[in-house]
Amino acid sequence: MSWLQALVLGLVQGLTEFLPISSSAHLRITSTLFFGNDAGASFTAVIQLGTEVAVLIYFAKDIGRFVAAWFRGLFSAAARQEKDYRLAWYVIIGSVPISVLGYLLKDEIRTSARNLWITATMLVVFGLLLGLADHLAKHQRDELRMKDAIGMGLAQALALIPGVSRSGGTLTAGLFLGLTREAAARYSFLLAIPAVFGAGLFSIPDVLERSGEGVQASIPQMIVATLISFVVGYATIAWLLKYVSKHSYSAFVWYRLMLGLVLMGLLSMGLLQPI
Repeated sequence: MSWLQALVLGLVQGLTEFLPISSSAHLRITSTLFFGNDAGASFTAVIQLGTEVAVLIYFAKDIGRFVAAWFRGLFSAAARQEKDYRLAWYVIIGSVPISVLGYLLKDEIRTSARNLWITATMLVVFGLLLGLADHLAKHQRDELRMKDAIGMGLAQALALIPGVSRSGGTLTAGLFLGLTREAAARYSFLLAIPAVFGAGLFSIPDVLERSGEGVQASIPQMIVATLISFVVGYATIAWLLKYVSKHSYSAFVWYRLMLGLVLMGLLSMGLLQPI
């Protein structure tokens, strides 16, 4: 991997991880279209650690409350009635589907699931679903329930397929379940922490061995790309939360549709190879 590719992909990861447009799809498309190769699922998983550190820092006070409440609830019946205790469990429960499926389907995720035809199709299909959810949603609830944790957790698992978008899938599910845009976005950020950290740490040995799928990046390139994704990701979180409090997701829906259709066109003309 060239240094330019590592820098660009770190920037792309930071910009797209929290937007409902699929960071894995953008990394796959950018790497193939501009650099002629696929950076691979392991590279993608590792540099996502940077954006998840951004979540940890941005929501540090909230996360500290949730963790403290969870530990108190292990020993106190009164503490188990706290909202923060329940939310901590919702994050844990919502992380189970993607953790289990990610482990069971790890080989398919790194190979056949990265076909660009699948990516293009998922961009369009889940763009339409996001638009439908945003249009029909009641946006009434700020407080999460168990059904929200389960529904959004299952939606997050679909993001193992590039093009679905982890944030896009969870936001779509949250909106269909009646959450406000901001509440769905906040839970989406928190829900990502266990899954993305797990995937990133699990993929570090593959990167260090410099074997397997995708073009190989050096350790310094991985570190720099991850740092860039952290800085840009932190700024993106702050911007998105402010944006969704006043706007719909329609801009992201149209962007997904156009990107998916353009990608289909490039594949049909043979200007891009699907694998």
